[in-house]
Amino acid sequence: MRKRKKLTLMPVIALAALSLLVALPTLSGTRLYAASASHYATVTVRAGDTLWTIAAAHTGPDGDVQETIDQITQASHLRSVTLQAGQQLRVPTP
Repeated sequence: MRKRKKLTLMPVIALAALSLLVALPTLSGTRLYAASASHYATVTVRAGDTLWTIAAAHTGPDGDVQETIDQITQASHLRSVTLQAGQQLRVPTP
C-alpha cells in the first residue's frame, strides 16, 4: 500500500504574500490624473497649436507640462497627438 503525500498550503500562502509585497508598492504609486483636476475649460485649437503649447499655457508655475498633456489627452479622449484647427479640447485649469 502506498503512502499518500499530504498537500500543504504553505507554498501557496508564501507565493500570495510575495505577490502582495511586489504589487502593493506599485499600486500605491499609481496616480490618477483625472482625479487631481476638478475644473476644466474648453479650448478651441487654432492653426499652429500643439498639445505642448496648449498645455504650457494652462500649467501653473509649479506644474508639470507633461502631466497637463496627459490630463488633456485623457479628458478630451484623444487617440492621437495631432490636432486640427477648430477641435475642442478639455483643458484643466490650474
